[in-house]
Amino acid sequence: MAKRMGGALLALAVVLAAGPLTAQRPRTQQPARRPPPAPTIPTPRSVLGFEPGEDRKLAEWPVLVRYFQALARASDRVDYRELGKTTLGAPFVALVISSPQNLRQLDRYRQINASLADPRGFRTSRAAREAVRNGKTIVLITSSIHSTEVGGHLTPVSLAYRLATDTSAATRAILNDVILWLVPSLNPDGVTIVTKWYNRTLGTSAEGTSPPELYHHYTGHDNNRDWYAFTQVETRITVDSLHNVWHPQIVHDIHQMGSEGARLFLPPYLDPVEPNVDPLLVDGVNALGTAMTWELGGQGKTGISINATYDAWTPARAYQHYHGGVRILSETASGDLASPVDIPFDRLQTRARGFNPHERSWNFTNPWRGGRWTLRDIVGYQTDAAYALLLHAAKQRERWLANFLTVETRAVRGWRDWPYAYVIPARQDSIALSTLLGILHRGGVEIRTAQQPFTLHGQRQPAGTYVIVLRQPYAAFAKTLLEVQRYPDRRLYPGGPPERPYDVTAHTLPLLMGITATAATDSLRVPLSAPVAPRIVAPVPPLRVAERGTGGEVGEGRRVGLYKSYDATMDEGWTRWVFDTWKVPYTTLVDSVVRAGRLNERFDVIVLPDQSPREILEGLAARYPAPFAGGLGSEGSEALRQFVLDGGTLVALNEASRFAVQALLLPVRNVLEAVTDEDFYAPGSIFRLELDTTHAAARGQQRETPAWFQGGPAFEILDTSVARVVGKWPDDPSRLLLSGWVLHPERVAGKAALVEVRLGTGRVVLFGFRPQYRGQSLVTYPLLFNSLQLR
Repeated sequence: MAKRMGGALLALAVVLAAGPLTAQRPRTQQPARRPPPAPTIPTPRSVLGFEPGEDRKLAEWPVLVRYFQALARASDRVDYRELGKTTLGAPFVALVISSPQNLRQLDRYRQINASLADPRGFRTSRAAREAVRNGKTIVLITSSIHSTEVGGHLTPVSLAYRLATDTSAATRAILNDVILWLVPSLNPDGVTIVTKWYNRTLGTSAEGTSPPELYHHYTGHDNNRDWYAFTQVETRITVDSLHNVWHPQIVHDIHQMGSEGARLFLPPYLDPVEPNVDPLLVDGVNALGTAMTWELGGQGKTGISINATYDAWTPARAYQHYHGGVRILSETASGDLASPVDIPFDRLQTRARGFNPHERSWNFTNPWRGGRWTLRDIVGYQTDAAYALLLHAAKQRERWLANFLTVETRAVRGWRDWPYAYVIPARQDSIALSTLLGILHRGGVEIRTAQQPFTLHGQRQPAGTYVIVLRQPYAAFAKTLLEVQRYPDRRLYPGGPPERPYDVTAHTLPLLMGITATAATDSLRVPLSAPVAPRIVAPVPPLRVAERGTGGEVGEGRRVGLYKSYDATMDEGWTRWVFDTWKVPYTTLVDSVVRAGRLNERFDVIVLPDQSPREILEGLAARYPAPFAGGLGSEGSEALRQFVLDGGTLVALNEASRFAVQALLLPVRNVLEAVTDEDFYAPGSIFRLELDTTHAAARGQQRETPAWFQGGPAFEILDTSVARVVGKWPDDPSRLLLSGWVLHPERVAGKAALVEVRLGTGRVVLFGFRPQYRGQSLVTYPLLFNSLQLR
């Protein structure tokens, strides 16, 4: 009995220890703990105040940034990153979009992709195969580099929202197999500049016009020609933070084009393709572009052209083609900024480059029938094209990674018909050498130095000479920039006029910078250092600053004025960039200041950047509000003439020289005036320039120097008593071209390219070339700087 009782008590104790019996005490119901509700994904309308694509609705950059920040806070598929500050101090941002699991392992996938980008680190082929099997396709989508292409302001909003909210199997596949880096704007400053101008002119005669200023502070439309020179901060941020860290297999660059042709362009590109691009990358571009086209055609989209309009010659727009990946350019038809346009079918172009917008063809299978074209159409085409690209990147993940590895492996092994290396002597102009080596270094090129003296082509090279071996991952980038270009002679038809390249035809940096770089065909029998970082050498200001004494008198420094048309020209922006970089003091002159006259009271020198005579004289159309409409006119022309007569120096660059000759009645003739492309053509080439080094403008220069020629005049002196040739093109036409393409060089052989004309007590300096071309032609900077100091 006692034992039974003890056992019962023990059992009871166990029960009591477990908790009170229901019959003994009522149990309080505890509410189940629930995780906090997930934040609601913000719609674009909730932050922007409108749906992306609504007619006449744009948002300034700070508003767009607020949306991306809100989206990242609410979605576990989106991270927000501020990568730096723009030229004007705005945040430069990117979103990384993928599955939550992938985002938690970003560093792992970054390391996997970095190993594929440089396969020298794999010890076995099995390790390489595992990297391909375990990696994710890295896609970089960039938008809105050209800020008047306003669909690009809003498409990243639409795309990011779709990827953050959609639960379809296709989106899940994208999130699982792709890591997307989305740069909503490569030019945030321009987003605000264009949006403010559009909103200011909404409902006026100027609605839908481009702003009366460059939409990038320095470069305007040229900001997407900076992908090898890296002059602008936005380019450097993108390359340093994304391209060189994540090594994307695919880069998709979202653009817009004119409104009267195709609705959308996608690759393949037209010939010529730059010859150093790996053939497998060309195959990848072709496959992806046509796959996107097929997908969009299946959705019922019309007016899509491929293998048309755009070639793939210049590296200035295609950084990734030299870094193992493909660049997919999309160009969507534009409206009038955010305002719709009505385009009847019969108003479409009668002929476009590579296709006819009115007719079906293999590369334009379903023409658009005309009608109203809206911002919603633009955003829809761009968003769906980007989504189609991502879907292909997900479905073909392993193929993209395997091909990426193949491209980099071939680069490391080297190409049979390539030189072994490029040799660059260390004892050269320190600033130009620093600039050139800095470009190669930023582009991921390994730069080594010779540990001992050696001989190349009979020339003794000292220890410390730089050597770029072309057996490394980014050898193609180095070779492309160091070698001479021979652009193919392409005609619209046999014996006909030239087929225009989309951009320029030369990019030989040693020529543009005055640096010697020699190809070594065979292996060098000399020990080389480990890769080195080049020394940075800052530019030395070429001018003294004009200072006022206590009595108000001006000192010996030159007072420089830089003309700035409201019909904004990229060359003016590049000139400002060069002056700011080299610390040349200047004051901007607009039309009203020039027209007011009395210029000698404020300026010793006035610079006219490259711009056509019509644009300088007439400026913007009357639909623009004051003070932007009109140009210099006859009043401004007379003011400049008086400025020179009274002792001022007028420096005119390239086409602005034509204006100066006409407006100031100078005794100089442009031998290329009214000459057709069939009779002379040089679409961005490097020429040989012969200088009279006894003239102050050519002080310190070599007798022969490269110069950038693009659409400029060539001069014939009509009165040698007041005009002097400072530089001319060679008498022998065969010696003219150094790199690029020229037709009928005999037209300019022996003609003047740089002229000083005396007028009254002043002078006009006429440049028939661009001495500060895109911030690259350092070899001719001194000609410009010296001209500012002529007295």
